Amino acid sequence: MYNYIQGTIKGVDPKGITLDNSGIGYHIVPPNPYAYGIGQDVLVHTYHYVREDQAILYGFHSLEQKGLFESLISVKGIGPKSALAVLASAEVNDIIRAIETGDAKYLNRFPGIGPKASQQIILDLKGKISSGGVTLKVHAKLEEVEDALRSLGYKAKEIAALTANLDTTLDTATLVRQALQKKA
Repeated sequence: MYNYIQGTIKGVDPKGITLDNSGIGYHIVPPNPYAYGIGQDVLVHTYHYVREDQAILYGFHSLEQKGLFESLISVKGIGPKSALAVLASAEVNDIIRAIETGDAKYLNRFPGIGPKASQQIILDLKGKISSGGVTLKVHAKLEEVEDALRSLGYKAKEIAALTANLDTTLDTATLVRQALQKKA
């Protein structure tokens, strides 16, 4: 229903923010309300969540964050509160990387995400996340790093361990160096 709302932050509390748009105050629930400051002019990408007993506007800084939220709540057993907890605790690229590499331990660290839920997230979303092209870039870089390690004689288990927790914002050559430094 609402794709985004642009306006001025009029209130911040633990449950969300109040965004004033032309004299209408929208209560929006972001992953971290305290990332916003009162008086700040912002554009908040929104997701209108409607159930028979509630209607909530969830808000996000970026389309990538919103896309990941939508993907997470599509997983069986993951609701909006769990998805927000994940997004409040980590960067979008790191979450996508964990899903794409099957890093269940990384996903287990989020509130409300246990071993079964993390495995379900990986099973349902691996290779399917579409959040503004972020996945394609992350996946392509990791594939290049894995290929380089494979060409150096590393086995699949070793490669998985070496590529876990790499900063995918860096270039491929740097990622390969980081992976090799883990082995040393």
